[in-house]
Amino acid sequence: MVSWDGHIVPFIVTVVIWFIATGLVAWADNRESATFSKSLAIGAVGGILGLVLILVASVSTQVWAVYVAFVGALLVWGWHELSFLTGSGAGPRRGPADADLTGVARFRQASATVMHHEVALALTALLLISLSWNASNQIGASVFVLMFGLRLISKINLFVGVPNSTSEMLPDQLAYLKTYFGPNRMTLLLAASIAAIGAVTAWFAGMALAAPVGSAEMVGASLLCTLCLLGVLEHLFLALPFRDGMLWGWALPKRTEPKRGAAGQMTEN
Repeated sequence: MVSWDGHIVPFIVTVVIWFIATGLVAWADNRESATFSKSLAIGAVGGILGLVLILVASVSTQVWAVYVAFVGALLVWGWHELSFLTGSGAGPRRGPADADLTGVARFRQASATVMHHEVALALTALLLISLSWNASNQIGASVFVLMFGLRLISKINLFVGVPNSTSEMLPDQLAYLKTYFGPNRMTLLLAASIAAIGAVTAWFAGMALAAPVGSAEMVGASLLCTLCLLGVLEHLFLALPFRDGMLWGWALPKRTEPKRGAAGQMTEN
C-alpha cells in the first residue's frame, strides 16, 4: 500500500531538490569566471555543513534524521559538482581530444580530463562509508555512493557514444569535453545501463513497499528509489531527442546566436 508520508513525500522532496539544485549548480558554473572563487567558497561551506549533517544524523533512526542525512549527502555532492563544472577540479588534461586516437589510448586521454574529480568522489565515498560503517543511519553514505555510481555510468556511456549527447548544460570552460564524446548511436551498453538502473529502482521500490508504514526504513528506501528513477530518466535523455536546456533554461545564460550581415559576414546579435 502506498503511503503519503513514507512514499509520496520522499518522492516529491527528492524531485524538487534535484531540480532546484541542478539548476543552481548550472547557474553558478555558467557565470563569469571571476565569480568562481566565491561560488567555490560557498560550495565548500555547504560541503562541510553536509558532512556535519551526515555525522549528526547517523546516530538516529528517526525519520527526520533520514532527511537530514539525505540533504547532507546532496550538499557534499553539490560541492564536488561545482568544483568539477567550474573547471577547478576536473583533471590534468584541459584540452580537446587527439582525433587520431582510438581504443585504450583514447580512453586514457579521456580519463585524464576527469581524473581529479573521479578520485575526489571515490575518496569521499570511502570516507562516508567508513564513518557510517556501524552507524544506525547509513542513508548519507548510501545516497552519495548511489549518485557516484549513476554519474560514472553516464560518463562511460557518453564516452562510448549515445544517440543524444546534448551538452547545453556544459559550461564554456569545459567545452573541450565534447570532443571526447563518442559518436551519436544507440549501444547495447546504454540499453543495459537503463535496464540495470531500472532493476535497482524496482529493488528499492520493493524495500519501500515492504517496510513498516511511516518508518525511517520506508522513507530511506523511497528516497533511494526516487534517485534511481531520476537516474533512469537522465539515461533516457541520452537515448531520446531531449534538450536538457528545456528543463533548466532558467539557470543558463542567454547565448546569442551569430547572424549574417549585409555583406555575408558573421556578426553578433
